[in-house]
Amino acid sequence: MGSAASSNPPPASGGAAGPGLTVPPGFGVPPVSPVIPSAGVASNQTETETPLPNPGAFEELHRKCKEVFPTQMEGVWFVVNKVLSNHFQVNHTVMLSTVADSSYRFGATYVGSKPSLRVGSRVLEPGPAESFPVIVGDMDNSGSLNSQIIHQVSDRIRSKLAFQTQQQKFVNWQGDAEYKGEDFTAAVTLGNPDVLVGSGIVVAHYLQSLTPALAVGGELVYHHRPGEQGTVMSLAGRYTGTNYVATLTLGGAGARASYYHKANDQLQVGVELEASTRMQETSVAFGYQLDLPKANLLFKGSVDSNWVVGATLEKKLLPLPLSLVLCTFLNHRKKKFQCGFGATLC
Repeated sequence: MGSAASSNPPPASGGAAGPGLTVPPGFGVPPVSPVIPSAGVASNQTETETPLPNPGAFEELHRKCKEVFPTQMEGVWFVVNKVLSNHFQVNHTVMLSTVADSSYRFGATYVGSKPSLRVGSRVLEPGPAESFPVIVGDMDNSGSLNSQIIHQVSDRIRSKLAFQTQQQKFVNWQGDAEYKGEDFTAAVTLGNPDVLVGSGIVVAHYLQSLTPALAVGGELVYHHRPGEQGTVMSLAGRYTGTNYVATLTLGGAGARASYYHKANDQLQVGVELEASTRMQETSVAFGYQLDLPKANLLFKGSVDSNWVVGATLEKKLLPLPLSLVLCTFLNHRKKKFQCGFGATLC
């Protein structure tokens, strides 16, 4: 369910912002070393234990594997990104499609100064995506708005407010609060609360590091509306190796397993299995990413058990500030072919 500013206009999405809109590509603590006692220290003195790392957010457990899969797009799009200052940037997107309505979107991103984040006894230096506050929004030609506000309230607490409108009506909004400890992360999300009707969704996440490589946690989802309420619980575990990440989520709604492997600096692969108890369906997908930096070329491909084959090719035309993206997907069972082409000017 949330993420910070990037060069892409984020959908009100990613899980965290409710059902978001798909946008074209190009628009997206290591453990402390133990203290070695000097020769003068007595032999019976215990060494300082290595603290466990923070496991990150629960919603990002399968992120490494998912990133190697191509994003499905159709039609033609043109994106212009403009950086106005170190804190502010805007973007314009024109999309032409035969399946959906053609549209124009205007987006803006504000990023605050870089704070010094302290987690217990450790000080973390934030990267570009760890600067706060972050305000992201985009609006289309019909007046529909997607927006997110992310802020680091304290050294340990991060909050996010996201909402989505469809023309003049609010359709989704939610608030998140995340507490990041030295070796665990806890978060709670409140989605679409309506006190008058008595409806809403509450999601609680907890992820704990057991060893530097192993993290386990759980998710609890509670929904309520007039005449209906229910609870779904899931357990998850992630093991991180030298060049691979294996993750498993198992709960009442189904199961999801993923495996990510970095073969070398150019090739990354991922395998994902999803089983749904409600749909009574199981699918397996294989994806890979090939990065050729000398050719300024990025290729992603995938194939799944439903006989859907997809690929995206991104080419940076250096020294020009221009990137071209070609996307194709073929569903053999439904005999459906989708193709997209886009250009991004930075």
